[in-house]
Amino acid sequence: MDHFLEQASTYAGSIDWLFWLITAIVGFWFIIAEIVFFGFIIKYRRKEGQKAGYVTGTKKSEKKWITIPHILIICCDVVLVVGAIKVWNQVKLDLPEADQTVRVISRQWAWIFEHPGPDGKLDTEDDIRTTEELHLQKGVTYHYELTSKDVLHSFSIPVFRLKQDAVPGRTIKGWFQPTKTGKFDIQCTEMCGIGHGLMPARLYIHDEESHLAWMNSHKTANGELLASQ
Repeated sequence: MDHFLEQASTYAGSIDWLFWLITAIVGFWFIIAEIVFFGFIIKYRRKEGQKAGYVTGTKKSEKKWITIPHILIICCDVVLVVGAIKVWNQVKLDLPEADQTVRVISRQWAWIFEHPGPDGKLDTEDDIRTTEELHLQKGVTYHYELTSKDVLHSFSIPVFRLKQDAVPGRTIKGWFQPTKTGKFDIQCTEMCGIGHGLMPARLYIHDEESHLAWMNSHKTANGELLASQ
């Protein structure tokens, strides 16, 4: 459902589906509650010559207004919990096999990305290190290793529906698979100091040909790869 923000990862649709499910169920009960609420206000409004009644809540005819909606709402909660667990497992627990791994380093106030070079592996001589630019290839499954050098940050790619805190002293692993090419926003969504608002980055998703061209553009005359600053 691309009605608002476009989707650019394999699990973005699942997350949007979960939010639409929550909106539909909560919205349904909100409308019902308002109809009953205002209906009672109108039906039992003050009338001349009629005393107000005292509702004790002990009669079965009175209790049903609490018991029946309560049971129905619990059933809806079960549906939402099952849906949430299913999406959580897909995004957080069922880690697919990676084609490549990228490293994401947060600091006040910049994002640093370490990409594998033509050999497809990190921590080798052809790694490409960039600041505020993450370059990925469409259709490739990536694992990411997220760290923070100072304070708590939050790595967010809205078109992926990805938001993951970066915690100092920890390396947090996750995954994504881009599904469309283009240029997109990367944000820090955790207040991390006075420069928080100046910590954007850009995501570039390439097709295979343009991704290879990007890697080749970082080669120097002696074959080494430059770091894009």
